[in-house]
Amino acid sequence: MLEALQALAFGSVALAAALAWLAIDAVRTDVAAPDRLVTELRLAQFSALLLALTAGIYVGFAVANPQVAGTGFDIALAIGFFVAAGLVTTWHPVSALTALALLWSAHGLVDLAHAIDLLPAAVVPAWYPTACAIYDVGIAGLCYLPLLKR
Repeated sequence: MLEALQALAFGSVALAAALAWLAIDAVRTDVAAPDRLVTELRLAQFSALLLALTAGIYVGFAVANPQVAGTGFDIALAIGFFVAAGLVTTWHPVSALTALALLWSAHGLVDLAHAIDLLPAAVVPAWYPTACAIYDVGIAGLCYLPLLKR
């Protein structure tokens, strides 16, 4: 399992770097330029895809630990994030990025709920909820960054 967690950590950093590059590209693009809408759309789509992937990690943990009570609720929450991530890709980029910043923040709260045992803490490694919550807040900030320049 250690190898898988190391791969998860490395992959998460790589995905965050790609998202940061898209966010910086959106910030650098002039607000009045037509390309701005395209760069914001790309950022929103990538962020939504990453949100679905991140939420899906809890599905994997739940399936790997079926004996832990409450994992069904984790799966239900993940499905909610899947649906929300899919829907925001159909919205105007400004609305989508605002919603994604809120969704990433909400996912951080779900992570912290695991850390304080409101949701099943035994499903995940002890370090994971806090690390993921920090990651989520950082990604939320990257989603909102281009909107600060508007």
